[in-house]
Amino acid sequence: MNQQDQWERYKKYLDFHPEIGLMVDISRMAFSDDYFDLMEPRIQKAYRDMDALESGAIANPDEKRMVGHYWLRAPDLAPNPQISLDIKNTLCSVKNFARDVHRGEIVASNGKPFSCILLIGMGGSALGPQFVSGALRTSKDPMVPYFFDNTDPDGMDQVLTEIGDGLSETMTIVTSKSGNTIETRNGMLEAKAIYESKGFSFEKHAVMITESDSHFDRIAEKENWLARFAVWDWVGGRTSETSAVGLLPAALQGIEVDGLLEGARLCDQVTRRKETRTNPAALLALMWYHATGGRGKKDMVILPYKDRLQLFPKYLQQLVMESLGKEKDLAGQIVNQGIAVYGNKGSTDQHAYIQQLRDGVNNFFVTFIEVLKDRQGVSLQVDPDVASGDYLNGFLQGTRRALWEKGRESITITIERIDARSLGVLIALYERAVGFYGSLTNLNPYNQPGVEAGKKAAALVIQLQTEALSFLRQEKGKSFTAEEIASAIGLKEEVETVFKILEHAAANVDHGIKKISATPLYHSKYRYAP
Repeated sequence: MNQQDQWERYKKYLDFHPEIGLMVDISRMAFSDDYFDLMEPRIQKAYRDMDALESGAIANPDEKRMVGHYWLRAPDLAPNPQISLDIKNTLCSVKNFARDVHRGEIVASNGKPFSCILLIGMGGSALGPQFVSGALRTSKDPMVPYFFDNTDPDGMDQVLTEIGDGLSETMTIVTSKSGNTIETRNGMLEAKAIYESKGFSFEKHAVMITESDSHFDRIAEKENWLARFAVWDWVGGRTSETSAVGLLPAALQGIEVDGLLEGARLCDQVTRRKETRTNPAALLALMWYHATGGRGKKDMVILPYKDRLQLFPKYLQQLVMESLGKEKDLAGQIVNQGIAVYGNKGSTDQHAYIQQLRDGVNNFFVTFIEVLKDRQGVSLQVDPDVASGDYLNGFLQGTRRALWEKGRESITITIERIDARSLGVLIALYERAVGFYGSLTNLNPYNQPGVEAGKKAAALVIQLQTEALSFLRQEKGKSFTAEEIASAIGLKEEVETVFKILEHAAANVDHGIKKISATPLYHSKYRYAP
């Protein structure tokens, strides 16, 4: 295809929405001329499915619950007045709380204003807030955010070292929708211990975001925490950024949460349109279906050409892969569906994996994220009539062209600038695209059975550890191999897991387990010697 033909194709398939500052270019996806006609019945069904979801239908049949993250930015669309009122009241509470903290009406236990946030959460409870925080952070933010987003002790120590003496003016937000997330509980206990070791009252620094009457909610109420905010069973973690989960840390950081909500609400309006060629979320879903054959045959590479969007690929990785990576479809058929997502920022990738994308295995499609505005104010001219941002744009356009010349497909999403409103647009755009793709492939995008299976398996490991360490304590001073210990506790079939448990226990001082190394390694012995 020559450049003139490519320009005609670009004009034909460019979808531009000035009301939300969004352009979607699908011209470099190699779909056939009749593709939209062939897919129209399927996408019309996706529109009907989305309408039912937004009307309050049981959209997650596995968990027998509604899915209502779209109501968070348009409460009057909620299926009953109580949900609408709950959303409005929670948003009002979030704003009032942030205002009182910024005014110094709510202060730390030492009487000083809060200056830092420590957010403790897992998965969507941390990824959304991290993405928005990093994208909109400024030197003038009234509070600086930090995150415990794993149960890695060394990682927590690193964060606490960064906070340092600022702990006395740090507010800790614990976020877990279910109120039973083990990793979040561990982070909460670690944080509480460090506050108390420094002589500070954890409860006077702590805020809870969880479902009403969850285990965590009862703890916060009993201990009289600083504040409690609601999230509801119809909000999934990976779609919770426009709930209190994302809005509270954003508001405390000083981010304009009304702008975030407005961008998401306006994008929702645009993506409710039933005219496919002017519905950007439908276009994305259809391009994903085209690229992957509706079976996940190719990976989705996200390349944001903006440092502030560095965490966007990671955020989308959870949203897309947790939503669409399913063993069975809604009919119970084995489909092993999903789309693998990875990415990094441009133009860093010119020096990383673009080489393989252009010349290696063609098992992917790219989404370029383009931001038109480089910075506030005037840029330095690094060459005559050329600024640094012009080079960034040149690398994006050049990479897009180089990939197309080798038959590599790409989508380009363009926004005008990075602000709260544009982030709301991007979040809503991908949330709805995931929903549409789920309908196109007959999947339930709103459950996560694989994640639950992993949690159950982890619980088994912890139970095995308890039994193995209990046995060694009873046999204090005696040494045993992993095979001997597994046999002694009646779980010979779990010897590999027991071996891994013992290796970890011996590498740390916590449990008093000593290792007597042997060759081969699995003949090593272990004993309790505190």
